[in-house]
Amino acid sequence: MALFITDECINCDVCEPECPNDAIYMGLEIYEIDPTKCTECVGHFDEPQCQEVCPVECIPVSPEHIESPDQLMRKYEHLMSQKDQSSQ
Repeated sequence: MALFITDECINCDVCEPECPNDAIYMGLEIYEIDPTKCTECVGHFDEPQCQEVCPVECIPVSPEHIESPDQLMRKYEHLMSQKDQSSQ
């Protein structure tokens, strides 16, 4: 499952630097999450860090991007292999 940011976002800027996959970015009006990069912090942390720091609790699971823990781990592994290749 990927997370998403609702329009309750207050643009407080605390979620973006917490994302270990660089999945969070500033959209036209509020922050957004790239579902192809969001692993809900699987592979990095036990809990999604953006949800942990969000003061208005506006980052739920996206019903449009349902993924199992195994799928999230495979996505994490894929993202890390891409990162390794780009740093060589």
